[in-house]
Amino acid sequence: MMRKGIKRLVVSHYVLVVLLTLILAESVFLYSLRTFYYNSIASNLSNHAQVSASFYNKFHNNLNVLTFDSQLPEVIESFAHDNAELQIINNQGTVLASSSGFAVKEQIKTKDVKSAAQGNTSRWIGTNPSTGERVLAVSTPLEWNGQPIALLRYVTSLEEVDQVIGNLANLALLIGLIILATVSLFSLGLANSIVKPINRITAASALMAKGRLDTRVDESFRYELGDLAKTLNYMAQEIVKSDQLKSDFISSISHELRTPLTSIKGWSETILLGDMNDQEETRTGLKVISKETDRLVGLVEELLDFSRLEQKQLALDIQQVDISQLLNEVVLQLAAKAKSKGIAFKYDQQGMGVPILLPGDENRLKQVFLNIVDNAIKFAYKDTAIDIRVIDDSRYLAVSIHDEGAVIPEVHLSRVTEKFYQVNPQGEGTGLGLAICAEIVELHSGTLTVLSNESGTEVTVRLPFGRGRCGD
Repeated sequence: MMRKGIKRLVVSHYVLVVLLTLILAESVFLYSLRTFYYNSIASNLSNHAQVSASFYNKFHNNLNVLTFDSQLPEVIESFAHDNAELQIINNQGTVLASSSGFAVKEQIKTKDVKSAAQGNTSRWIGTNPSTGERVLAVSTPLEWNGQPIALLRYVTSLEEVDQVIGNLANLALLIGLIILATVSLFSLGLANSIVKPINRITAASALMAKGRLDTRVDESFRYELGDLAKTLNYMAQEIVKSDQLKSDFISSISHELRTPLTSIKGWSETILLGDMNDQEETRTGLKVISKETDRLVGLVEELLDFSRLEQKQLALDIQQVDISQLLNEVVLQLAAKAKSKGIAFKYDQQGMGVPILLPGDENRLKQVFLNIVDNAIKFAYKDTAIDIRVIDDSRYLAVSIHDEGAVIPEVHLSRVTEKFYQVNPQGEGTGLGLAICAEIVELHSGTLTVLSNESGTEVTVRLPFGRGRCGD
């Protein structure tokens, strides 16, 4: 027996649909066939009966009711039908004569007789009480001077017709079974064409799940299965890239942590083993230790922020933030670092003379702009300028930071905000700074975009205004 699965489901559904269709089609076919045969017989007998009655009414007007009984043999002989028994019945349903020669004792009260007694030609299908066979009867009135004096009733057996219909039904059933078997084989092949690729994809997925990320699925499958195979291969490639990025990140963070720790350890030992009376050396060592400690704190904070963002645990303290003042603080905080490279700040607020308020977490937004401006200083050429512009487009506030530095290649540009991604894996940093900035901006319902060309690199942060905007 076919085990449960897509294969069994496809086959059973196809077979069920075809089976129901065959049942409906054969039912309609047999009903139409039976109706056609019965109507043909009834029509033939009705025509014969009406012609016979019309002939009698036309050529026996010189006779009267009293002499009708003597005419019965003549009527039977003149109006008999080769394939039906003719019965002459009075208006009460009593059989007066029959072409079969058998006397019918009981009265006939079938529908056709009752209707013919009222002047109509009618038919009836039922069972002959004396023989038990199915018969079709057609009755029509026999009139004299416009008055019905008797009924002509033609009765024919339906046994042969029913046998023909039964043979055709058996033939139709056989054809239906052949069609059903053909469809079953076809659906089985169709199911195999679906299940086999799925089994191969499942096997490849199982290998990937066990760490065999070099496994690839055949992408030549058609339609959705081919798309699924491509998606799995793409997923494996991305996992490999992600693992490589994480490996690079671990290597990078190890290097980043080792450098300040080495400096701290070295100067600590120098101070401890050196001459404590040498205040200048001690002060220099403590400055280095303080600077490297700040650097370590920054790295740890960056990792903690990343962990909170990954676990969706970074909570924002939303208040009305003056972006103009916040950017001034960022510029002042990084002015010394920029000056050491001969870099000047150009800060343009497009003629805004009032505070620029919008809802946000002041500390987190400051973290974002500090990171972006610090990167601009890091990658800008010496003796150039960093242009900071604030643009109000009524619904959003756009802060654009442009530096005149190295161009970010197009292949890297779309990925610079990805976690752990670094344009230069050998350079400083963890590859988390800009990714964390993008996450923080997104938490503020804003966007962060990066553009880079021959004129330099521009990072734009767009933040939505709130109801408490000053000056509205």
